[in-house]
Amino acid sequence: MFVNIIKSYRDVVVVCDKELLGKKFEEGKFQLDIKENFYKGEEVNEEAVIEVMEKMSAEDSTFNIVGKKSINSALKAGIISIEAVRKIKGIPFAMVLF
Repeated sequence: MFVNIIKSYRDVVVVCDKELLGKKFEEGKFQLDIKENFYKGEEVNEEAVIEVMEKMSAEDSTFNIVGKKSINSALKAGIISIEAVRKIKGIPFAMVLF
């Protein structure tokens, strides 16, 4: 998985499954564009992803999470519930604002 932390007034934590990077999915009027310049960050394992999510959720960050592994990590970290997950072309994603 890739984790990219974009520093701003409210940090944005971007997490995506490695195999989705650079792909685009469309369904009806909805689109999921996993652009490298936004999603590509440090490649880390699940344990590190969960650690980053837990730490950053305590710091008032926002999250953009895409892919099955990334969503599962967010569920394990307790930053999303299954009800927050949506899908485009079968690809799960979630956006979180704390």
